[in-house]
Amino acid sequence: MSLIDQTGTFRIGHRSVKRLGYGAMQLAGPGVFGPPKDRDAALAVLREAVASGVDHIDTSDFYGPHVTNQLIRDALGPYPHDLTIVTKVGARRGSDASWNPAASDADLAAAVHDNLRHLGLDRLAVVNFRAMLGDGHGPAEGSIEAPLTALAELQRQGLIQHIGLSNVTPTQVAEVRRICEIACVQNHYNLAHRGDDALVDALARDGIAYVPFFPLGGFSPLQSAGLSAVAERLDATPLQVALAWLLRRSPNILLIPGTASLAHLRENLAAAALHLPDDALADLDRVGTATQA
Repeated sequence: MSLIDQTGTFRIGHRSVKRLGYGAMQLAGPGVFGPPKDRDAALAVLREAVASGVDHIDTSDFYGPHVTNQLIRDALGPYPHDLTIVTKVGARRGSDASWNPAASDADLAAAVHDNLRHLGLDRLAVVNFRAMLGDGHGPAEGSIEAPLTALAELQRQGLIQHIGLSNVTPTQVAEVRRICEIACVQNHYNLAHRGDDALVDALARDGIAYVPFFPLGGFSPLQSAGLSAVAERLDATPLQVALAWLLRRSPNILLIPGTASLAHLRENLAAAALHLPDDALADLDRVGTATQA
């Protein structure tokens, strides 16, 4: 039995996946743009992830662009029957590596077909719409009915099995659920960045997966110091503790830590076996509420 089997499983739509997966974003070049520094190493990371039991990979054709999807196809095709590949649409990369909204009907149709081609698939298991409202970096209010209606039509055509959301607000989640079923929500959430606490719990009640990104993003120096102290006591890395806390936080949380390093991949997967005793959980709760002095 692999280490990650210990975390149990949860559903993305009708597909059951282990709760510790892998995010492919870091396999692209610096700034998630261009090819990897070491293509063979990137392929090795993907192959070891799946060999270690990972059955959920997160990617997007705007990583690179096209780089991570092509690496996944080359490393893992023909795909294991139980591998769930989740991709994202809604953005386009500029020649200057900028991230630009791409949410028209034509943009979304082209993105779905690009993902199919670069991944070597006939149908995409899960497509997340990545909202790019406001400054594009964090969730911002505003209707996303039009792009989700377009994706729902592509789903009816059989090109997409399940639809998810990324970088969205609870209001947008409610709006989209009136248009189509959603399989997952992917937002910034971690021990120190807990604005989605109520959303995590609401989705758990409805059996919908929540996929946090940036497990160490947004920590103050004081919070980072507190996390490091707990990690040292448990003979673990801060990232392992942060991942273990997320696994304990709610059963609908699915993790997609990314890395381009085999050593870091093995460290991340080992977080599945990390036990957080009650005193460590209490200290982590204090870390989550700590502010910069």
